[in-house]
Amino acid sequence: MDDLGNLKFEDILKFIKGVDYGEVVFTIHDSQIVQVEKREKKRFRPQKRLQEQS
Repeated sequence: MDDLGNLKFEDILKFIKGVDYGEVVFTIHDSQIVQVEKREKKRFRPQKRLQEQS
């Protein structure tokens, strides 16, 4: 994927599948993809606090 102008559909799918949570943003100029941004988010489940026993 050296040249974003030659980005293929399969390459786009691989890029999207590489993100569990987040966004993939394509910037288009004159009907051509000129930039791809990937923003990933990590989600953490809240842990239950251990209650101290008296």
